[in-house]
Amino acid sequence: MKKIVLILATLLFTISVNAQTEIEKINKPLLDYIEGTANGQPDRLKRAFHPDFNLYFVQNDSVKAWSGKGYVSNVKQGRKSNRIGKIISVDYVNDAAIAKIEIDMPDRKRLYTDYLMLLKVKDEWKIIHKSFTFVKY
Repeated sequence: MKKIVLILATLLFTISVNAQTEIEKINKPLLDYIEGTANGQPDRLKRAFHPDFNLYFVQNDSVKAWSGKGYVSNVKQGRKSNRIGKIISVDYVNDAAIAKIEIDMPDRKRLYTDYLMLLKVKDEWKIIHKSFTFVKY
């Protein structure tokens, strides 16, 4: 009986450690995105985003798309912005994940909410899609 309990405890610990490690892997591109935009580091954004990444938002009651390449090109090397980002939640199954990020931009008095979709390819997580909205405060 003790052996069974020990085996189950070891298995549960292994699963828990694996899950934590996977969340850490998912957080890497999320932090590259948050910190890269705040600190003017376009190379971090290129690491975070899949090459076919696009952004979607609503403007004048219409869905608008913005190319990921255009988004990254707006981030200039070394040009910091007053953006305070944090990861709100992450959920994943196998090789697909979704994350919710909040970006506070006090200079513009806006709080952005980003919903990011990620896929794991060749053991590396990449952001493939971003939908966002904001509220003024």
